[in-house]
Amino acid sequence: MNTTLDLALECARVTEAAAIAAGRWLGHGDNHRADQAAVEAMRSTLDSLDLHGTVVIGEGERDEAPMLFIGERIGKEGNFEVDIAVDPLEGTNLVARGQPGSTAVIAVAEKGGLLHAPDTYMEKLIVGPTAAGKIDLNFPVRANLRIVADSLSRRIEELTVVVLDRERHRDLIREIREVGARIKMIPDGDLGAAISVAVSGTGDHVVMGTGGAPEGVLAAAALRCLGGEILARIKPRNAEEATRAESMGIALDRVYNTRDLASGEHVFFCATGVTSGDLLKGVQYFAGGARTHSLVMSLQSGTFRFLDTVHMFDRSKIPGVRL
Repeated sequence: MNTTLDLALECARVTEAAAIAAGRWLGHGDNHRADQAAVEAMRSTLDSLDLHGTVVIGEGERDEAPMLFIGERIGKEGNFEVDIAVDPLEGTNLVARGQPGSTAVIAVAEKGGLLHAPDTYMEKLIVGPTAAGKIDLNFPVRANLRIVADSLSRRIEELTVVVLDRERHRDLIREIREVGARIKMIPDGDLGAAISVAVSGTGDHVVMGTGGAPEGVLAAAALRCLGGEILARIKPRNAEEATRAESMGIALDRVYNTRDLASGEHVFFCATGVTSGDLLKGVQYFAGGARTHSLVMSLQSGTFRFLDTVHMFDRSKIPGVRL
């Protein structure tokens, strides 16, 4: 098995490759091409890793995606066996429109260490370390925001709640406003917001609302490393999704916590910025290369690394490196 540092940095190579490939489509208005570029780059780089794993969160089922599909086997037999969760481009629309906050993401854990979540919606409540273990998904909005505010020694009016800008969140937004908290409505990318609330200094404190269930598992992997918490409940959009979720062993009335979603003890998480956001800078291109900004975390070693990496594509013309 690779050392913890080796595997963590290998994961960074995977997300860096995806980010560099996707970032070239910034503002082109083509989210499909941006996502395709990220998927192909991520899959190619995964092939070079010294591990053997199964994709449990990916681009969809085998008949929906040519690669990185759920159940796809990656790597060589005999190497360290892992479960792999990926989002090659979290925030495809953000890249297509040239908007901030898109990332390339991977989580890796020992076999069985990541929940195989159905491709449907999930109700989420996400907080940082100070409020972890104190919130409750069944509490009213006001009660949870009071808990978070008290945990940070703030007034509720000094909290920032991140919510996806969707019609389905109309009542939630109204409740948050009535309580007095500040709201940041984002067009896409609630996974990035989930990480942001667990890192001091970003100005984000809570994520509320429904978003993708696969992104919830990826968020849980990050939050295991950061000490934050996600509470979640599967919210199928129709009867077909409900039936499929139940066939996968998902209880629709159950509140899943961080460890339920990412139960492994050897969890690695890496995100690389594609377009700049509150936590990560986006890809910067220069003649003959690019620069990336990544967050790499390991639960086992308790390490958090911000990697500012310069990639030289044309080694015959190495430019001067800038701060």
